Amino acid sequence: MNLRGRNKVSPEFSMSSMTDIVFLLLVFFLLTSPTITPEALDLILPKASGKSSNVQNISVSITNKLQYYINTERVSQSSLEATLIERLSGTPEPTIILRAEEGVPIEKAVSVMDIANRNRFKVILAVKPE
Repeated sequence: MNLRGRNKVSPEFSMSSMTDIVFLLLVFFLLTSPTITPEALDLILPKASGKSSNVQNISVSITNKLQYYINTERVSQSSLEATLIERLSGTPEPTIILRAEEGVPIEKAVSVMDIANRNRFKVILAVKPE
């Protein structure tokens, strides 16, 4: 009597499906890696929660007429950096709240962000809630 089974399980392991998954992951990471820019400015976007802090912040406002204000005091664009450095000296975590009115050229807002980046100030971009 021959009692051997007809279906034999192969002890070999196929790696073809594993290599397909690894290849797809490699393609995914190669395509998404150029979108990450390490040279970008660090911006702290405002959150909707009602969290408050004890840190004194300075507000920089830019109007449609390209007038610059620090809190409520009008300053010229040329003296903006010196005034910010003077007012934020000695502050442990200097923070600037940037309020740019609608219609202000983006170059003007970027110039304030550049001043903050050079002097290691944090920037919060103020937006109008919807």
